Amino acid sequence: MTKTRVLTGITTTGTPHLGNYVGAIRPAIAASQDPNVQSYYFLADFHALIKCQDPKRVQESRREIAATWLALGLDTDNAIFYRQSDIPEIPELTWMLSCVCAKGLMNRAHAYKAAVAENEEAGNQDPDKGITMGLFGYPVLMAADILMFNANKVPVGRDQIQHIEMARDMAGRFNHLFKDNFFTLPEAVVDDKVAVLNGLDGRKMSKSYNNTIPLFVAEKKLLKLVRKIKTNSLEPGEPKDPDTCTLFQIYSAFASAEEAEAMRQEYANGIGWGDAKNRLFEYLNEQLREPRERYQALMEDPGHIESVLMKGAERARAEAAPTMDRLRQAVGLGRFV
Repeated sequence: MTKTRVLTGITTTGTPHLGNYVGAIRPAIAASQDPNVQSYYFLADFHALIKCQDPKRVQESRREIAATWLALGLDTDNAIFYRQSDIPEIPELTWMLSCVCAKGLMNRAHAYKAAVAENEEAGNQDPDKGITMGLFGYPVLMAADILMFNANKVPVGRDQIQHIEMARDMAGRFNHLFKDNFFTLPEAVVDDKVAVLNGLDGRKMSKSYNNTIPLFVAEKKLLKLVRKIKTNSLEPGEPKDPDTCTLFQIYSAFASAEEAEAMRQEYANGIGWGDAKNRLFEYLNEQLREPRERYQALMEDPGHIESVLMKGAERARAEAAPTMDRLRQAVGLGRFV
């Protein structure tokens, strides 16, 4: 039986937080253990350079994210886990796809259009002010990530569906021009049931809002952050609405259905906010204790992380190198003998 190929990239510009875990990491790690799926997980460090020109931050983020996924139980025997920058065939494929990709298609990319709109709103005479070719062309790099391994399915948020459609467009164009089915047309997978956690201020948890709770922050810092979560002015003893409360939302994302229902009853009974925050902290701290210890051990052993990623790169390149040989031959760049 042919395995379904599922590919996920993780941009290496930030520290993983609770929202990342619930929305992306937890379901992806569960999928990595499915014997019927060939999963590809990669640190999208070329993509990171588009947003971040701080080499220390990119380097730290790559290590933090790799350690996080490994500490949480990513099955690297089944899944292929690698750094994008360790696969030189990916930028080579990016160039080939750039040569069949219409500029007009890139003009319609959401990120580029948003950057142009921002310039126009600011009254800049040059609508492309500050826009790099990295930002403009990154859907081509994303297409190369996907098409290199002929991924069937790519789990994404709704804002990324356009990029999967662009990858399909480039794949179809390449197949048509060079008269063979070199690339599988990938499908976007959007799971509307995936939880989106709120942050400290009640908005979506996001590093751009500076309202995150890092996944493996130290115990004392975790308590301090939980206590900062915004609540209303209802007093102890007054019934409270769990469905509009960030504390309850985070608790229920980690708790069992029975535990969440019991906490819901506590809200109806008028639990005080201080007590609710302590309960959330204690629950999170207990849930994260063992993976936090594994994470700390991995962060202190970069050699182990490196060896895991290099093994993943070997497996990835075992596929990528022959694929590129075939593509070079197809476009006229093959060896003479």
